[in-house]
Amino acid sequence: MKLRYLVIPLVILSFISIFIGVSDVTPLDIFKLTEEQAEVLLVSRLPRLVSILIAGASMSIAGLIMQQLSKNKFVSPTTAGTMDAARFGVLVSLMWFTAASPLLKMSISFGFALIGTFVFMKILEKIKFKDPVFIPLVGLMFGSIIDSMATFFAYKNDLIQNMTSWMQGDFSMIMSGNYELLYISIPTLIIAYVYANKFTIAGMGEEFSKNLGLNYRQIVNIGLIISAFVTASVVLSVGVIPFLGLIVPNIVTIYQGDHLKNNLIHTALLGALFVLVCDIIGRVIIYPYEVPINLTVGVIGSGIFIYLLLRRRKYGL
Repeated sequence: MKLRYLVIPLVILSFISIFIGVSDVTPLDIFKLTEEQAEVLLVSRLPRLVSILIAGASMSIAGLIMQQLSKNKFVSPTTAGTMDAARFGVLVSLMWFTAASPLLKMSISFGFALIGTFVFMKILEKIKFKDPVFIPLVGLMFGSIIDSMATFFAYKNDLIQNMTSWMQGDFSMIMSGNYELLYISIPTLIIAYVYANKFTIAGMGEEFSKNLGLNYRQIVNIGLIISAFVTASVVLSVGVIPFLGLIVPNIVTIYQGDHLKNNLIHTALLGALFVLVCDIIGRVIIYPYEVPINLTVGVIGSGIFIYLLLRRRKYGL
């Protein structure tokens, strides 16, 4: 898969995305923007586009890293309890630190996401039956337990509406001043690129890694920290986006193979493109109203996920 096949449609759709909305702004208006149109672009449309691209790229790479380290193509922040744990962390910050800054909320969410991911990996080590489909089912059950706990505490503290808002991924509320936390995930993606070759080696197993002189446990921990950090920043800024970290890395590896460093840029671009397409569909399908991104990604993503399962059975993967 050549990069230009991803870059060209991404640039075109990004340009189109800027001019989709209730406020009337057309490409011809760029040269004679009114004060109101300039404010719409700078405060709403451009921040929304940036958040879409960062969220799509970062969540896809987080899924790619988790799949590599767990040696399972169906593991992702969605199917490993990472997203549920991050959302639980946001709920805890709302209960205990009502006036907390966004950075403190993200730190708490990151801590819970990291703990949840480590617990899942420990469960993974104890499971003897390593069927590729069975493992994510365990992760989904683990995530459901965390979700049930979060729901209980939300009801108890009259925060159920607040918690529900974190379940619903939505870019419609993104405006200048409330999405900048997503920028924090960019340095982690650079770190992921630096450690990409080591993640690839770690994905071959602990004994193989140690024979090559690699500190297996340290590399795995770095990978899980990156995934948890990215997930926390996206959940806090946008909400839950299902299937993204699951299907995009699988599509890339089908055409590119399993070498993580070769796949990082393709995964980031395809993830950003996929979320952008889903967002545009959600904005035009019932225009002037809008379908939340978690619904469009969930519907399209579930269809692709079913295809991946059938493909696995067809080819005996």
